[in-house]
Amino acid sequence: MTKQLKPSNPSRRHLLTGGAVALAAGGMAGISKSALAQAAASVVPAAAKPLPAYVAWKDPTAMIVHTSSTLETKRSAFGTSVITPAEQLYIRNNLPAPDASIIADRDAWEVQIEGVKNPRNFNLKQLKGMGLETTAMVLQCSGNGRGLFPTKASGTAWAVGAAGCVVWSGVPVRDVVAALGGVADGMVYMTGTGGEKIPEGLDPKSVMVERSVPLKAMGDALLAWEMNGAPIPLAHGGPLRLIVPGYAGVNNVKYIKRLAFTLAQTEAAIQKTGYRLSPPGQKGDPSHPAVWEMAAKSWINSPAPDAGVVPAGMSLIKGVAFGGMQALKAVEVSIDGGASWLAAKFVGPDLGRYAWRQFVLSVKLAPGNYTIASRAIDVLGNLQSEVSMENTGGYNNTSWRDHALKISVV
Repeated sequence: MTKQLKPSNPSRRHLLTGGAVALAAGGMAGISKSALAQAAASVVPAAAKPLPAYVAWKDPTAMIVHTSSTLETKRSAFGTSVITPAEQLYIRNNLPAPDASIIADRDAWEVQIEGVKNPRNFNLKQLKGMGLETTAMVLQCSGNGRGLFPTKASGTAWAVGAAGCVVWSGVPVRDVVAALGGVADGMVYMTGTGGEKIPEGLDPKSVMVERSVPLKAMGDALLAWEMNGAPIPLAHGGPLRLIVPGYAGVNNVKYIKRLAFTLAQTEAAIQKTGYRLSPPGQKGDPSHPAVWEMAAKSWINSPAPDAGVVPAGMSLIKGVAFGGMQALKAVEVSIDGGASWLAAKFVGPDLGRYAWRQFVLSVKLAPGNYTIASRAIDVLGNLQSEVSMENTGGYNNTSWRDHALKISVV
């Protein structure tokens, strides 16, 4: 049912942004729609940074280039389909991608399996004969939403575009392990090591990409060679990537060359002190929780502040939502800063527990200023958090308040 909704007047200090919208809202009284449109048209956007050479195949109109190793998907580029096309998917690399020669003969790539009853190496061609599974899942950088925390953390100020919903195909890790006699007794973690080149003169453990996750993550993990039905691009970890559904992006190790089952977490800095939920101002420490499992999260993609003012009348509020480790049950939308909530409708197919769902809510908006927000609910009843724990690295921001948007309706 379509409802006539009135504008809100929220007072929370960090109900989000949109400098241009705030300026427009502040001086909107007495200004005609045509004048607002002319003013918006006169704003010349800053020239976008060019795409780095190794991702020159991506769609430049869909990407925000922060640095050569951090590219964000524009909110407006998510569209209304479930799957994120490769040419629009974000990039986050902790080390430069290896030389493109490693994908010249993909089947020759080797991965070493350790911490099992019968350790051995496999090349990609051999792995392709050991099993096959396809999983749709949200791939999300740990820092997605970092730029929305009230207190800004260091690092790339991601908004919502360091995420996508991707289909991976590969051999289940559990099948590989079973073929090797099972996990060795007493092992606690699954540890993946990336195949990036370590700069000369540096202690490998200080820069290498090596991540440990709890052993239970093996259950749905893949050694994947396809992404969205095509060989995994070099920029996204091809020829072979460890996929750990439900876990933050850093745990999905690119160019995987070693998969080990271990008694302890790796001593690599990216695990020992990096990607830890450390209290603000404190350095990462093994006693702080590791960035592992994702939680329920959602955000609105349209209407958004960068779209300018929204005309009064019927409007579609659209976004994406996922449950993290659990399947998604429902999404609710608020247009009054969280004072009241309405049930949104899912759009498109349900691609499983780890995928996101598109949602939509049709509303009739009267002229005024609105704070619109969404919150996801998983099948266990876990509700997307209102406020997230701030931390030094700016990780795991699932706060619906931080992700709320202010829009002006005329």
